[in-house]
Parts: sequence; C-alpha cells; structure tokens
Amino acid sequence: MPDIPSNDLTGRIALITGASSGLGAHFARLLAGAGAKVVIGARRKDRLEALAKEIRDAGGEVEPVVMDVEDEASIAAAFDAAEKAFGVVDTVIANAGLNSAGPALELEADALNQLVRVNIQGVYLTAREAARRLIAAEKGERGRIILLGSIGSHRPLAGLTAYSMSKAAVAMMGKGLAREWARYGVNVNTICPGWIATELNTDWLESEGGRKLVKSFPKRRLMAANDLDAAVLMLAGEASRGVTGGVFELDDGQSL
Repeated sequence: MPDIPSNDLTGRIALITGASSGLGAHFARLLAGAGAKVVIGARRKDRLEALAKEIRDAGGEVEPVVMDVEDEASIAAAFDAAEKAFGVVDTVIANAGLNSAGPALELEADALNQLVRVNIQGVYLTAREAARRLIAAEKGERGRIILLGSIGSHRPLAGLTAYSMSKAAVAMMGKGLAREWARYGVNVNTICPGWIATELNTDWLESEGGRKLVKSFPKRRLMAANDLDAAVLMLAGEASRGVTGGVFELDDGQSL
C-alpha cells in the first residue's frame, strides 16, 4: 500500500503573521507542536515574547519578530530574520487582519483604507515575499501558503460589508496566486473559518445581538479554534502536495 502522508511538520520553517493573539497565536502553538520551526510576527513585542517563551517551554523552536504587514519593508525584514534564525521559510500562514465594524454609510475612509491595507495588501505582500524567496532558492515544491479568509468570504456579514469584501478578495487572491505559482510547485490555499470567540469579538458575541447570531446557526454554537487544526496541519505539510487553489469553508455549518 502507498504511504499515507502524515501531519508531522518536522523540518518545516513556518512564518505566521498576526501571531500575538487569537488564531495567530493558536496556529503558532499548533505548528510548533507538530515539529515546525516557527517565526511569529506581529506588532506587539511583549505578546510575541510571552508566546515565544510558552512555545520554548513546551519544547518548540520559535523566533519572535516585530512585523507590520502594512509596511512592505517590515515584511521583508521579518523574512530576513526568519532566514537568519532557521533558513528559508517554506510554510506561511497569512493570518494578520482587522475588522472595521459599522454600516457602510458610516464607515470613514481612513478606516476602510487601513482595512484594505491590512486584510488585502498585507496578505498579498506576505504571500508574495514567501514565494519570491522560495522560487529564488529553488525550493518552490516545499511551498505551503495558507491565507485566512472568513465565513464572510462567501456571504456578507451584517454590518461588516467592508470586512466581508476584504475576505472575499482574499479567497480570489488565493486562487490567483495558486494559478500563477503552480509551475514552481508553490501551493496556495485559503481557509474560511466561521465565528470563533477571540479577544476582538468576545464582548459583542456576549451581547444580545451576538447571542441572537449564534442561535441562528444550524448547530447553535460557536466554533473552537482547534476545530481548524486538522485542516491547517494538512495544508501546511506534505499531505497537501496535490492541493492548491482551494477555498475551504471550515465554519461548523454556520453558513448553511
């Protein structure tokens, strides 16, 4: 019988953006626990250092890097730091993102511009930097790039039109980059999580509107971060050798 690919990430070098909290920190722990050397990037240095200590205490290898995805030079510097610490990054989770809540009639242009810079441009530049370096190092076949979409990638979320728009762009971005880079062997996929409680949305989810939203889901519950683990591990490693351009709805049926 043929060998069944495992989710062991030993030997992989992963960079995760937006890693100082929420899903980014969760993915950092996950990949480090699976054997990857992990570079954690975000703007909050104190949070990064605390997470790095936690990962090291658990036996993982990690390098914290202050990184702002709105700044192309900062992105390049993060990849430089990753290469100095561990070598060429072959696995990326472009997780950094933000939300600008409120009706479209009221959203200020500055807030919209920042959302586009972080949620679209930042994801694009992060993925591109990874691909450029993998291709230059002739390591494209090892490339695994995971973009963070959302349940909002394929349905508009009430009061979150701009956010939903940005995540729809990420889903199309993943398909486009996958097509462009397939000849080099770089795989690009997008995961679209449903509602998961994080420090950014917990207060709203506990409000009357948030509780009403959860009751509208088929399973009447929020997801847990670890509901994403199996898919992320697969897409980050050798098991996804034949998977690229995918947009995966991992939302516990919330969008049904």
